[in-house]
Amino acid sequence: MATLIKSVIRNFRNIELQELEFSPNINCISGGNGEGKTNLLEAIWYLSMTKSPFTTSDRFNYRYGSDSFAIGGTYMMHGGVSSKFSIQVNGAGKTMKRDDKTYSRISEHIGILPIVMVSPSDTAMVSESGEERRKFTNSVLSQMDRNYLSGIQQYTKVLLQRNKILKDGITDDVLLSTFDDMLSSLAGPVFERRAEFCRNITPIVRKYYGQISGEKEEVGIEYRSDLSDGRLSDILRENRARDAALKYTAAGIQRDDFIFTMDGHPIRRHGSQGQQKSFLVALKFAQYELMKSNCGFPPMLLLDDLFDKLDMERVSNLLKMVADSDFGQIFLSDSNKVRIKGIVDSITSDRAYFETKGGVFTRNE
Repeated sequence: MATLIKSVIRNFRNIELQELEFSPNINCISGGNGEGKTNLLEAIWYLSMTKSPFTTSDRFNYRYGSDSFAIGGTYMMHGGVSSKFSIQVNGAGKTMKRDDKTYSRISEHIGILPIVMVSPSDTAMVSESGEERRKFTNSVLSQMDRNYLSGIQQYTKVLLQRNKILKDGITDDVLLSTFDDMLSSLAGPVFERRAEFCRNITPIVRKYYGQISGEKEEVGIEYRSDLSDGRLSDILRENRARDAALKYTAAGIQRDDFIFTMDGHPIRRHGSQGQQKSFLVALKFAQYELMKSNCGFPPMLLLDDLFDKLDMERVSNLLKMVADSDFGQIFLSDSNKVRIKGIVDSITSDRAYFETKGGVFTRNE
């Protein structure tokens, strides 16, 4: 497993400069709202995924008055070998290094430091469009399958080219057929991998949801895709006139969705806030189990404000899951220092406590 031993963070969000050493087991971060708890977890995620889990533009991660940031980490890797990773971001782009050697492509790093994050922002997967659910699926599969990541990147590139042709009013059948065939060949494996993912993760989500909720409801996930009706190339040819009128490609895996259900109904409409939060936690724990099986070791687990919107029965069930399972390194944030200490001390003596104020972190034993 990849265990974060030490990190150095400079000019990230409200963190000016921090060097922190962590427990290989559970790390607890407490502090008031806006003091930097989530910023630390975001920095750890960034070093694994080379992007923020929350924002699409890196400039929003610059500390006020800065035009760049840097994150570094020393990890004990699977097999007992230590490695140093660093990423520097500025207006010119990103530079990602492992042991002072620059990656030729940043995407080569994805999956090296597997990670799972549970955060309040996960509610967007229930309340927002299918794009949020596709982002989640892509994040999971990209860490487990390098070919999937490459396929998504190539598909997106070809899709942008086809959309530009349509926007420019070009309707040449031979040219469009070429792009249709290229998209179809790239979309097929993605469709199959997403369908397999949905089949694999659904029973695990049900298991964890049952443990959290006390078996009160049954949840599910339904995968919906245009490719369920046939090859994408055939679908695009049949709808070429529509695409020409719209001036963009209206069918394809970029429209895929994953419908979350509870007792056969969309959880978005029929689930309470607590039920939705329980489902999302179950989803992330299922992700964790799949990635652990795929990697052969547990990924890092970030739990940001985990207890928000959960009653004490569900919190108790959730903590029992963590205590009874073979989890790896965990980072847990909560605004209530007394609560988090009481909970974690009951689970393990191998832990570290940090308190933050204004982006400054203090370790307390």
